[in-house]
Amino acid sequence: MAQFPLFHPFSKFTLLFLATLLSTVVISHQQQPLLSSTEQDAVYQVLDSINSAIPWRSLFPDDLCSSAPHGVVCDLFSNPDVSSPEMAHVTELSFGYVSDYTPNPPCSPNSTIDPLLFTSFKYLRKLFFYQCFTETRVSVPEIPPSFGSSLEELVFVDNPSLVGSIGGILGNFTNLRRVVLTGNGVYGNIPDGVAHLVNLEELTLSRNQLGGEISLSFAKLKKLKVLDLGYNDFAGNVPESVSNLSELLKLDLSFNGFSGKIPESFKNMQRLELLDLSLNQFSNSGVPLFLAGMPQLKQVHLSGNLLGGKIPEIWKNLGGILGIGLSDMGLVGEIPASMGVHLKNLRYLGLDNNKLEGTVPEEFGFLESVNEINLENNSLSGRVSLSRSFSAKIGHKLKLAGNPQLCVDDGFIFFSKTKSAAGFGAIEGLQKTP
Repeated sequence: MAQFPLFHPFSKFTLLFLATLLSTVVISHQQQPLLSSTEQDAVYQVLDSINSAIPWRSLFPDDLCSSAPHGVVCDLFSNPDVSSPEMAHVTELSFGYVSDYTPNPPCSPNSTIDPLLFTSFKYLRKLFFYQCFTETRVSVPEIPPSFGSSLEELVFVDNPSLVGSIGGILGNFTNLRRVVLTGNGVYGNIPDGVAHLVNLEELTLSRNQLGGEISLSFAKLKKLKVLDLGYNDFAGNVPESVSNLSELLKLDLSFNGFSGKIPESFKNMQRLELLDLSLNQFSNSGVPLFLAGMPQLKQVHLSGNLLGGKIPEIWKNLGGILGIGLSDMGLVGEIPASMGVHLKNLRYLGLDNNKLEGTVPEEFGFLESVNEINLENNSLSGRVSLSRSFSAKIGHKLKLAGNPQLCVDDGFIFFSKTKSAAGFGAIEGLQKTP
């Protein structure tokens, strides 16, 4: 995700926000119900805690459910008081200027979290913070049990100064559908309470300081489509209950310390499109054969695990795959020609830093959609039998360095800034066929 400069009170992002402060009306009704004065004051105080340099009360003096900053959204609710059958309440609060298209209230480097946020908005369905807590340390607040009965989306993205236990930030939100806590300073293990969030569709906890062995069961999370725990410090075996997530589309456990064997029961996740287990400590089990029975796969990344063994012949039913990462895995033997025959939609293939032998399959020339093939630092040999048109198309993204026994024909086209073979995918020592 793009990194924006921190907000100065008069930064260009603040100025752009001020230029669009008259957002579209979020409630359209013949007689506009008013937000209660208590709830309106709470919104002002929360906005002040996010960026006190902006005069929120002066810029938005009227009913905030009629004219509000982008990111403050209201809905109508029935009211037992017959004199006022409908009332407005705040249902979404989004902070942090993402782009001109989503000009949420911009945060300052000294943003804090006002406690009113967790006591004043019982109808809140979405809470979103993007790059709000970046300099001044902000502790994860103590969230009262009464808060969050309506909350469906909880999003904290790139808030490195938000520090505390993840158990504190997740609280007791029984109706959550989407949890995205990525790039923050939270630590600890996944709270056991997550196992009971039966409506959860996305759980993204990447790029935090989480760790330990995962003890909770995922068995009840039948609706989960995204599970992303990448870039943390989790260890031990992957819970078998993950395999029960039959609706899962994305499983990312990369850059952790998971060990043991990759569970064969993963084959039960028949809808899975992305599997990323790269840079863990799985070992001595080879490239999983069960991948052959997962035809919906689009991305498979296992790099950095010493699985060993040969690349199996499992590609016949995996023609939809776009990316394969099998680098630095201790793989031996030859590259199967079937990869070039069956992987018609392949965009990326990484087989570098292994112990592969034999030739570069000429069937790779059938990969009409491929953008990059990395075969560097293996023990490949013989002539590279790929056509001039293929080499012209892929250019320097055919990476063959570190295979000194490979050779190419004079007609093979090289692309590099130096106009030399050495620049073509950094092919040092590549021989040319006489």
